[in-house]
Amino acid sequence: MQQKINWIDNLRGIACLMVVMIHTTTWYITNANIVTPFSWDLSNVLNSASRVSVPLFFMISGYLFFGERSAQQRHFLRIVTCLLFYSVVALIYIKLLTPINAGLSLRYILQKPVFYHLWFFFAIMVIYLLSPLIQVKKVNAMVILGLMVLLGVIANPNTVPQTLGGVKWLPINLYIRGDTFYYVLYGLLGRAIGMLETDKRWISGLAAGLFALCIFSISTGTRHQLEVNGSFADTFYVYCGPLVFIAAISLLVLVKNTLNARPLPGLTLISQHSLGIYGFHALIIHFLRTHGYQITNSPVLDILWIFGATLAGSLLLSMALQRIDTRKMVS
Repeated sequence: MQQKINWIDNLRGIACLMVVMIHTTTWYITNANIVTPFSWDLSNVLNSASRVSVPLFFMISGYLFFGERSAQQRHFLRIVTCLLFYSVVALIYIKLLTPINAGLSLRYILQKPVFYHLWFFFAIMVIYLLSPLIQVKKVNAMVILGLMVLLGVIANPNTVPQTLGGVKWLPINLYIRGDTFYYVLYGLLGRAIGMLETDKRWISGLAAGLFALCIFSISTGTRHQLEVNGSFADTFYVYCGPLVFIAAISLLVLVKNTLNARPLPGLTLISQHSLGIYGFHALIIHFLRTHGYQITNSPVLDILWIFGATLAGSLLLSMALQRIDTRKMVS
């Protein structure tokens, strides 16, 4: 169990860093018409490699709560408290430092988040709500692989449609609708794969190869869509798409196999403050990007600066918050 906890902590730290990288590079991705091809391509690769971050969080939650134990009252209280707290922080930021209408953000708070990144607290609530009803059984690897291929690719409504002779053959229609199905599936697979004995060198090599291949395919597919459409399209970026699906599971297996001996100090620190970092990071990036604190004429330096400043700032805020929030309800 200690080894499993170690890889979970390391994986959470990696996922948290990836979330920050996604939002660090988004400005370049969505402004292809005004940035250089190099800066767009660099950001595209970094963003593509980080798309697995959110699926990893769902798989971690599934591993923890779709087994012998389920989410308890304190977990529900914490997630609701986090949503309220970071919504208030975002509203204060919007009111004081942006031209955004805070009243409209507050009016629709039960329908969409006050600030874009807070959607995750709504989505993870589904995992918590279902956890008392779900206890994943230990199954063999072939069953899991079959489910991955069928639900993750063949019947995935996010799979790019394939036709042959005018007949559509992919994806097949199993009446799967909505991203929530895949968020729950990530949780189920997180628990199922977490219980498998995967610690073999050839499995680690296969997982690393699949992850790299998926990242290459996501980035090249996104580049192709840009050339076809003349503007950015998130066809290959969606968290429930088949390439992100395979990449997320591959990285889960790779980290489980290679980072399970002990918690790595840097990743452990990030993991311990992942909630605070997640809650604060988007506001910091938005502030830096909209108040002129960026170096877009030097994209490599700019990405390093925005990523580093955001990570450091959100980490310091989380540390300060934990000194006040001794029960760690929002930090």
